[in-house]
Amino acid sequence: MRKSLIQVFGFLLSTLGWLFVSCTLAMDYWRVFFVGGKGGSWMIKSSWYWSNLWRDCVTDTSSVTNCRDYDVLWAVTPYVQGVRGLLMAGMSLGFVAAVLCFIGMDCTYIGGSGENKDKILFSGAAFHFVGGMASELQYSLDWLEIS
Repeated sequence: MRKSLIQVFGFLLSTLGWLFVSCTLAMDYWRVFFVGGKGGSWMIKSSWYWSNLWRDCVTDTSSVTNCRDYDVLWAVTPYVQGVRGLLMAGMSLGFVAAVLCFIGMDCTYIGGSGENKDKILFSGAAFHFVGGMASELQYSLDWLEIS
């Protein structure tokens, strides 16, 4: 009973972490810069530049936002390509890990015998670890680019 409880708690915690990494893919404000206040009235000439993995946008003081989507994959900087690749790798590995961990838990009836289920669960945990490291490296790369 205790082993099953630990497995379910670990599965829920790791899958929740995978969902949080997936949510960062849709975030708009990855990088924000304030541009303005130079050579005139800051009320007229200030704007905010912000970007994410899929587009660049500019918002001025009248709250008008102009966005430009990245047209093709090879037209963006290598930094954005690296962040995208690491994020997609982390999400893919996390999805495979969630499926393997679900199959390998003791409280499910799929996956075979106890020893086979332990191997499947261990491989799912390894996939979660590698996916988490890819996501952490992506966040570190993003932090290095901003600073």
